[in-house]
Amino acid sequence: MFVSIDGPSGAGKTTIVHHLAQMLVAGGENVHVTAEPSKGPIGKLCRELTETVTGHALACLYAADRYHHMENEIRPFIEEGQTVITDRFIPSGLVMQRFDGIDPAFLWQLNAEVDRPDLAVILEADPEVISERLVERGAHNRFQLSPGSSHAEVHFYRQATERLIQAGFDVMRVDCNERPPEQVASVIRDRLTTFFASPTSNP
Repeated sequence: MFVSIDGPSGAGKTTIVHHLAQMLVAGGENVHVTAEPSKGPIGKLCRELTETVTGHALACLYAADRYHHMENEIRPFIEEGQTVITDRFIPSGLVMQRFDGIDPAFLWQLNAEVDRPDLAVILEADPEVISERLVERGAHNRFQLSPGSSHAEVHFYRQATERLIQAGFDVMRVDCNERPPEQVASVIRDRLTTFFASPTSNP
């Protein structure tokens, strides 16, 4: 199983991924948690250059990290029989560089050859809720400093989600406005449980 979890900054992705992994391990699954930018050499470059490199160059750098991440970490763990959960993946690649004015069609083409997750989870929350959380925790990158960034990011994610669905991705939308992270993780866990059960129920 390969699961990606994406959503607007401040939606609680990292906390939800942590809870989900704990729940799956408690249920007897072998789980590997990862994130993007990855811990590899290209991911390190992404983190170092996000504040200074923009536009097509940064989009290509993030895509390069995604392909490298897939080949050198995600696929090997899946082949070992582990469930891989990544904090950010293709959906984020279709969203973040939109802040630099990059054409969505270019971003889609750039990510077109990346392996699709078995389930692409998209966390959804109202822009006002996201904005409040970002104010409380502080911005993590330059994209979150732009005026109205929460509204723009929510809008970009909605467009990206529709594009993924049209392309045949298995997308799960989860509302995070009122639910605490543990409950969101539980909802995702319940969906994944049906995946784990399907091979035995359909021999």
